Amino acid sequence: QVQLVESGGGLVQAGDSLRLSCTASGRTYRPYSMGWFRQASGKVRELVAAVNWNGSVTKYTDSVKGRFTVSRENDENRPYLYLQMNNLRPEDTAVYYCAADINEAWEAVVGVDDYDYWGQGTQVTVSS
Repeated sequence: QVQLVESGGGLVQAGDSLRLSCTASGRTYRPYSMGWFRQASGKVRELVAAVNWNGSVTKYTDSVKGRFTVSRENDENRPYLYLQMNNLRPEDTAVYYCAADINEAWEAVVGVDDYDYWGQGTQVTVSS
């Protein structure tokens, strides 16, 4: 069992920046891949960014490339996942979720159905 807790969301204006954080706990730590997803009102959940266990492989959805950066830190007990979001746009408004795929370590996993654990989400609202 893995518990994921996101933080860092909020209300900002277009062009502003935010940094989301996710802390994992609850399971004897073994390396695994993680990702950020988002779900706007009335839309399906979509990948924002994914990263493998040591940060050497990352993937992004096209709309955030060049603006968002995913990173992680792994201490001996738990991973910390981050999403630096720059030059935010109104279309980035959504609930952002942190996710863990405990069955994969070396790949940055892009499929929403591949992830095993999810956080509760944090709201990001970008006004124009």
